Amino acid sequence: MTERTRIAVRSQPRAWADNAIRLIEADARRSADTHLLRYPLPSAWSGEGPGARVALYLKDETTHITGSLKHRLARSLFLYALCNGWIDEGTTVVEASSGSTAVSEAYFAALLRLPFIAVMPAATSAAKIALIESHGGRCHFVERSSEVYAEAARVAAETGGHYLDQFTNAERATDWRGNNNIAESIYQQMADESHPIPSWIVVGAGTGGTSATIGRYIRYRRHATRLCVVDPQNSAFFPAYAEGRLDVTTGASSRIEGIGRPRVEPSFLPSVVDRMVSVPDAASIAAARHVSTVLGRRVGPSTGTNLWGAFGLLAEMVAEGRGGSVVTLLADSGDRYSDTYFSDEWVAAQGLDPSGPAQALIEFERSCRWN
Repeated sequence: MTERTRIAVRSQPRAWADNAIRLIEADARRSADTHLLRYPLPSAWSGEGPGARVALYLKDETTHITGSLKHRLARSLFLYALCNGWIDEGTTVVEASSGSTAVSEAYFAALLRLPFIAVMPAATSAAKIALIESHGGRCHFVERSSEVYAEAARVAAETGGHYLDQFTNAERATDWRGNNNIAESIYQQMADESHPIPSWIVVGAGTGGTSATIGRYIRYRRHATRLCVVDPQNSAFFPAYAEGRLDVTTGASSRIEGIGRPRVEPSFLPSVVDRMVSVPDAASIAAARHVSTVLGRRVGPSTGTNLWGAFGLLAEMVAEGRGGSVVTLLADSGDRYSDTYFSDEWVAAQGLDPSGPAQALIEFERSCRWN
């Protein structure tokens, strides 16, 4: 007897998900792109004429509606989950986050009228916790940052919800070929500058998603730009890159919120990174404070890490007589850290002294020497 054709159907109504995607797309269309700021460098660093000047640009991600670079990631993660059928009406959305990603995800959850729970270390800044809660999110705390993964998965299972898992999905949720990703935006905004193709783009690694997106886009568009990833103390990314292995763990949390991880996250792609720089925490804080003074507004500590790496590259270019541009990210506002990184008492309690790096920054802008 001939075997009959069999059909199995497990389709779900898509009306709610279709409308959710429409709401996210409509929100994006109401939002302008973020600014690309030119950082004021001493005019003496000009080399052999205007074409040989070095220039530094800051992609100001603080102008997103949720105030940080993570707004792009949160949007991509929600669209990824919706298009995969993982989120539907009433789904509890769960994330493991040290702050800024959860702030942005809480915003999108509120837009879709979904409950949101952020699993985070208890040491997360009070300002970030308040921002998450202001969007209707709930914060669930663990003692050590290494505990957030398993606890987020447990909370999602307990609530019948969905764990967004930024650390795994960041590099796959973002379309690195374009679709208004951050790399595409940088190159479009650089088009009429003296050095439109940056010599370097400098970013930190939290999930690894931003460096993966930018590194892939550089290769896809065949740009000569090189990618430098800066990493704070106690993070696994730098030693993993230097040693050529991915099983590195540190057993400690990064003191620079938003970047650095105790393990190498699945979204980190070392093969697209041209150089890594390990930045001391005191230097990150000193640079954040220095740049805040120059710009007239506070920037976050991960921006300090970015700028420390960018300044070193600029000094190298000037010493070698090479002109060109360097682009890095202004990741979030320093107003979120007024009681931590901008508090002398808090910094001292962490055993950090930014006075030495602060002097090095003053000397750098005077002479362009980088020790």
